Amino acid sequence: MTGSLGPDDVSDADLLRAHVDGDTDAFGTLFARHRDRLWAVALRTMGNPDDAADGLQDGLVAAYRRAGSFRGEAAVTTWLHRVVVNACLDRIRASRSRRAEPLPDDLEEYERRGSLVSAAPVSEDPAEVAVRGDRRDAVLAALATLPDEQRAALVLVDMEGYPVSEVAEMLDCAVGTVKSRCSRGRARLAVLLGVPAPEGERGHPPDGNPDPTPSVRSTDAPRAPPAAG
Repeated sequence: MTGSLGPDDVSDADLLRAHVDGDTDAFGTLFARHRDRLWAVALRTMGNPDDAADGLQDGLVAAYRRAGSFRGEAAVTTWLHRVVVNACLDRIRASRSRRAEPLPDDLEEYERRGSLVSAAPVSEDPAEVAVRGDRRDAVLAALATLPDEQRAALVLVDMEGYPVSEVAEMLDCAVGTVKSRCSRGRARLAVLLGVPAPEGERGHPPDGNPDPTPSVRSTDAPRAPPAAG
């Protein structure tokens, strides 16, 4: 990138274009800008930090190599999320047997890195902290049992808070399909977690997009994702 503009003054599209044109720093700048949310999506989709790091790296390698195919029909960040989610789903499909493995013992270390339940304040009752930890583990385990497409939709809509229309672009499907996947996923998680299903999602889920179950929603943001490479 040339001129007096700093990295924050250059748009995502310009960074991607600069990368395609041979700027060796542009892609790293682009990734650093969106690293936190891409890591959170990878972690929640894969279910554990090791697999998430592999999925994220696969996605970044794919984005790096396919940057020239970007046509600007969606936002760059939408395209990046699509590539990373697809890379994660490809890994899941290639190693389905991992779903039966126990959750890793070091999940507590990653509680502030895009976990499914927000970290509790230091002053909170230790008993409540333990309950939160148990609930987080239960959500991770339940999420891992969902069909790949439902899991991806729930991660992006309910956990990352993206609009359904944008998630439809990320997953390359219709808006109604995203709504249906979320609705079915919420109903299934409600059964697995032993909580009441959201109103209207018991039995045959509608195409609406009601609020997710309280045990599934999370608004925390990742703090320190691993460096790519």
